[in-house]
Amino acid sequence: MKRKETNHNFKTRIPAEHSTLKEVLLDGKLAEFGDSYVNFIYSLALSSKKALPQGARVQGKILSQALKKANLRRLLPNRSDRHVQADAAEALIAFSWVKGIVGLEESVNILQEDLDDPSDAFTTLLNLIIERLSW
Repeated sequence: MKRKETNHNFKTRIPAEHSTLKEVLLDGKLAEFGDSYVNFIYSLALSSKKALPQGARVQGKILSQALKKANLRRLLPNRSDRHVQADAAEALIAFSWVKGIVGLEESVNILQEDLDDPSDAFTTLLNLIIERLSW
């Protein structure tokens, strides 16, 4: 049976309408999606560098450090723990992909440049996203 081809852009089906950066950082659904997306781009970067398929999970500590280095921690509630901070980074990275701000290949390339220090690699990615946002 031949599969019917569609021209739907699945990114346009993912709701991500926010008017402030803070709203993006605190979006729990984007963070859930971002968790998978962040692990995927990190796995792709590792796979490419090692020339072998890799499946990796990014530790919350790495993402929370990157969020702080990118000076985004100030936008979260005062008592936000490491988990909330990591979720915020994941939400922003996912948002940037959904909105076409930073694509998958560009994200992977950025991460590949500094795999020895993933926190710095994710800081670079977050800073690029912030730089390109139009808010």
